Amino acid sequence: MAAQGDRLRRPGGTSRTKSGGGASGGLLAIEQLRQVFNELQAHTVRDYLAFPRYYQLFDESGALREPKEPEAAAQAMLDQLHWWASVLRDARRDRPHPAA
Repeated sequence: MAAQGDRLRRPGGTSRTKSGGGASGGLLAIEQLRQVFNELQAHTVRDYLAFPRYYQLFDESGALREPKEPEAAAQAMLDQLHWWASVLRDARRDRPHPAA
């Protein structure tokens, strides 16, 4: 059971593109995935990285045409993930969950 407990209470972030080419960039899938994270006792962060109409965002070589906004979104999400990872690591060490 300890091995399973080690996998619980972790932070999670999401990134998504929508293969159908819609404007949502997979936001509905992100919201559904957050419910899965909850069942795993994982904390999702508020920020996410989405690529709506991804076929317009990348050039032929796969590089972002205008990387400033996605880079800022990625950095915000990673900052939150880092903060939650630190807090949850300390909590798992100092106050193990009874189910673990």
